[in-house]
Amino acid sequence: MQEFEHSPGPDHKRHVRTVQLPSGKTIEVISFDASTAPQRELHRCPECAGDLVYPIAWEQSDDTHWAVSLRCPNCEWAVTDLFEDTVIQEFDETLDRGTESLLEDYRQLSRANMEEDVERFAGAIAAGHVLPEDF
Repeated sequence: MQEFEHSPGPDHKRHVRTVQLPSGKTIEVISFDASTAPQRELHRCPECAGDLVYPIAWEQSDDTHWAVSLRCPNCEWAVTDLFEDTVIQEFDETLDRGTESLLEDYRQLSRANMEEDVERFAGAIAAGHVLPEDF
């Protein structure tokens, strides 16, 4: 009997399953679960290490996988691949955090711009450059 040995990393779990063949012979099938291995962060570009990778398109492929097209705006790297649902959920949360951060920056910028506009308008009124007939 020939044995094949595979040397997975320490993060892999070993699963042994006994299978009985139609001939009556019994074999052991050994598989390794890599789910505990570190997973790639989809928002990070594997080419330039930028953290602005975003999805161009995505659709569910099956119950546990998504087909996703990704693009990096820094180096123009792009890929379409299948990713596990757990990786996509983490990516979606990262995208949500990024969206919230952008919205907060936008609100602060809008507030600062509005304050400048109000100060200029108040200065124009005080200097007599705005008259009632301007309205």
